[in-house]
Amino acid sequence: MRIKELIHEVKHHAPFAAVATLVAIGIVLLIEYYLQLGVSEESFEIFHPLHVFASAMVTAGIFYKYKPKMIPALLIGISGAIIMGSLSDVVFPWIGGNLLNLKTTFHLPLIEEPLVILVSALIGSFVGAKTKITDVPHFVHVGLSVFASLFYLLAFSPGFNISYLAVSFVITFVAVIVPCCVSDILYPFFFLGKKIKSCGC
Repeated sequence: MRIKELIHEVKHHAPFAAVATLVAIGIVLLIEYYLQLGVSEESFEIFHPLHVFASAMVTAGIFYKYKPKMIPALLIGISGAIIMGSLSDVVFPWIGGNLLNLKTTFHLPLIEEPLVILVSALIGSFVGAKTKITDVPHFVHVGLSVFASLFYLLAFSPGFNISYLAVSFVITFVAVIVPCCVSDILYPFFFLGKKIKSCGC
């Protein structure tokens, strides 16, 4: 995977990811501390499959646009969405939370609810390949990823409190920006063997 292309895509997407993360933190602050509704595990369980769906849609859509073969597009979409979605929504927030001593527990939906995740990735990949729409889903993908990562951090960190919201920006931003760029842009082009012409945003 080309390091220069990764750096280019990270720089290109960083401003939007930063704004999306700030907006998400503001919404969570409103829900959690002003409306006192609380962010539960169910919140994460909703946003993670949606994130996987959107990610698979973009990855498969980009691959199919350049190489219109359904089975390879489905395989690339499913694998990219699940691998990168798990890193973004679970692994990175889990590592970040424990580095801050939040006692964040590990919860991987792919293991605990494999059917939900696989079906989300399969349907997303099929829709992406059929429609070849990549622009709007990538925008949606990043937004869903921000909320999924943040909800994971809140729902599975018993030591989390309002004082950690500022630090959660860094954790969420890192958890979103690299995996999203890799899965949406670099991953399909890696298998296509083509040079990236445009990020499509």
